[in-house]
This record gives sequence, C-alpha cells and structure tokens, in this order.
Amino acid sequence: MDHLERLEAQSVFILREAYREFKDLAMLWSIGKDSTVLLWLARKAFFGHVPIPLVHIDTSFKIPAMIEYRDELAMRWNLNMVVGQNTEAVKKRQTFPDGGVSRMDCCRKLKSMALKNTLEGSWPRWVLDHETGKYVQEKDSKPYTGVIAGVRSDEEGSRSKERYFSPRDKENDWDVGDQPPELWNQFKTDFAPGTHVRVHPLLDWTELNIWQYIERENIPIIDLYFDQGDGTRYRSLGCGPCTKPVESTASNVHEIVEELTSGKFANIAERSGREQDKEDGNSLESLRRDGYM
Repeated sequence: MDHLERLEAQSVFILREAYREFKDLAMLWSIGKDSTVLLWLARKAFFGHVPIPLVHIDTSFKIPAMIEYRDELAMRWNLNMVVGQNTEAVKKRQTFPDGGVSRMDCCRKLKSMALKNTLEGSWPRWVLDHETGKYVQEKDSKPYTGVIAGVRSDEEGSRSKERYFSPRDKENDWDVGDQPPELWNQFKTDFAPGTHVRVHPLLDWTELNIWQYIERENIPIIDLYFDQGDGTRYRSLGCGPCTKPVESTASNVHEIVEELTSGKFANIAERSGREQDKEDGNSLESLRRDGYM
C-alpha cells in the first residue's frame, strides 16, 4: 500500500465512522479541489452513492463557472444538493466592495452566518430538483448536528489545530485548547447533547497529495485551476472580488503536480490569492472561531 492508498483508506474509514455515529449529517462542498476529492472519497466509501446531503453556501459572489460546475456534477452524480445563502445581507448590499464593509465583515455575513443558520435550518435552504434541474425551497428543515469538511492541516495555521472529529458548542464556538486527544486512530465520537461536530477526513493530506490523487483517479476538477492562456491560474478558489490567480502556466493536472514537486510555491502560501486573509494577522482563525470553514 503506497502513501496515497493509506490516506484514501483512512479518509474512507473516517467517512464511514461519521455516517455510522451521526444521524443528522451533512457534507460541505465548496466546489474547490479539496472538497471535490472528499466528495470522490465519499462515493468510494458508499459504493458510488453519496447518502449524505451536500451543502454549499452561495455568497452570490462566487465565480460563475463554479456554480455551473456544481450543478452539472450534482446532476451527473445524482447528489442531494442543498444550498444556503444570507439573502438579507445580499439584498441590502452589506457586502464587499459595493456595500462599504470590510472583507472580514463580508465573510462573516455571507459565509459564517449563512453557514451557521443553514446548518441549523433556521434560514431557508434550497434543494436541487433532479427532475427539473432547478432549486426549490426545502420544507421542514432540520438541523445538521454533524458536518464533514475538506479541511487540510497544511493549508493554513488555524486548520492545523483541528481534530478529525472536532466539537463546537451550541453557539458554534470552537475552544481550540479543549479538544479530545486522537491517539493511535482512537476517535472520540460520543459528545454531549447540543454539541455540533465537524468531521475532517482530509486533515493529513497535503496540497501535493490532493493533486497526485486527482491525477491518479482522474477526478473531474473545475478548469479554473488551469492556465487558460494568460499565464495565470487559481490555486485556491473563493469569491470573485477577493480571490486572485497566481502566475503559472500549468494547464493540466500533471503540470500542477510537477509544479508543486519542483518547489515553485515552496515559499508562497496556498491561500496567498485570498485577500481576506490579509486584513489582519489573525483573520482566518477569527473567522473560524465564528464558524467559517
């Protein structure tokens, strides 16, 4: 068994463990490479059928190609697709840059608040109707008490503090200093009532592992990651106004693997194109304590 096979086996085990232990479970899908690999692993874990709803938070500022890719794949793979949004903030233009709020405040409203209320079922949720290909408002929304996310330890400092099974309290607050130990693959999955649990099957994967696995499995990835002819490509995907491409001529998965193996980005953070991360020195951890993924 090689390194990618060991990572795959562990992630599949965690996915099955989460499905066994948590009744009201959802999985986040950001449309990016990591959560799409996670989706692929879920299809493997459950023999081609994903029995867990896929939740996407649509800020209304995502690059349009991301939404097209989401819906095309959801239809092709017969996914139970659920979409949430902070419709009030979007309607009142409490957004960056047109609403005059900071990038951080925009993230709090359109991502953290939207995610929290979507998971709780306290705001409207829309589900994909596979007959029409359209989204319809969900009836009788119930809270999800467990959510699976494609978070990697190496991606950013605050994510390195996560556990595979990471508890949040009823306010969605994260006590970084008080988390269960996970030694020798002994996972704590029994939590007090009211606890919201985040599950992270990709914690041990690196950016290079993700791309090597995409290449080996031939996973369909959105082409925003590839150079379209202007010598740039996206390395990390987010909202259009706050996400910039990096200089790269890699036009396919193999060239991205070669680029990462060569050390081209060894001294450049993977999220260097995410402008909201630069507003203060601790921005992403602050957002994550508020519920951001």
